[in-house]
Amino acid sequence: MKKILLILALAFTTIGFSQTPEKMSYQAIIRDANENLISNKTIGLQISILENTASGKTVYLETHTPTTNINGLITLEIGTGSVVSGVFSQIDWSSGNYFIKSETDPLGGTDYSISGTSQLLSVPYALHAKTAENFSAYKIGDAAHGGIVFWVDKSGQHGLVLSADEVSDATKWFAGTFGSTQAKGNGVGAGKTNSSIIISSHVFLGDDGDLYAARLCNELEVVANNVIYGDWYLPSVFELKLMSLNVATLNATATTLGGDNLSNNFYWSSTEASNSMSKIVNPTNGQESSVLKGSLNRVRAIRTF
Repeated sequence: MKKILLILALAFTTIGFSQTPEKMSYQAIIRDANENLISNKTIGLQISILENTASGKTVYLETHTPTTNINGLITLEIGTGSVVSGVFSQIDWSSGNYFIKSETDPLGGTDYSISGTSQLLSVPYALHAKTAENFSAYKIGDAAHGGIVFWVDKSGQHGLVLSADEVSDATKWFAGTFGSTQAKGNGVGAGKTNSSIIISSHVFLGDDGDLYAARLCNELEVVANNVIYGDWYLPSVFELKLMSLNVATLNATATTLGGDNLSNNFYWSSTEASNSMSKIVNPTNGQESSVLKGSLNRVRAIRTF
């Protein structure tokens, strides 16, 4: 059971917020008591929002019956389930700390046998403000949210930042054992799911104990304005190519922050190409290729805001 809880804790880092403040997007990788992926199955899921502490008062409770994909991944929106108690839109996010508790029945019922709890650190930005008009719009090259803004959505309030510093200038993609992780996602936000899949898959494929690209990003902590940002991930191919659209601007900000310029070299993406190969991208020109997972390439971490 210990390994199951660790995998779920990792999945909790994929919690994000939609543009609409009355719901949150949520993803998790589901495994059974024997550590096997639960693929293409309907499961029972109970979500609780807890106030102040990980064992605090339940201010909101709802249930879902999502269906996992072939990788055991579920995706849903908190705030749209079958409400048991509370009103999601009436939670006072400014009153203190909040935690999310997830309880799962792998058989699709209400006998919840797998659980985990994690603090919601991003609530003040995503939900406390009921309208995006309360914030000024971000632009490419801004130093914000622990990094450098390199993509912004139409609202101007949400987007992606890259770390000001290189995470590594020469590291491998895998944990030492070839095999399919099914981390095939590509697009904005896809790297977050890919990274979770890569790390959890190598627990079972084999892990030589050395650091590798996705794990280096996952373990990165950046302190900015007295805030610790620890939800970094390895970008997908598309996310790396977005950097190539504004290289000069991004490098100018990196220099101002005392960081590292994006190099005219290949960087690992989180997008897998095959059992033995993964995709690399040169973020200065968008060039893409595929190489052996044991090859040494650069790593730049990103996060959502």
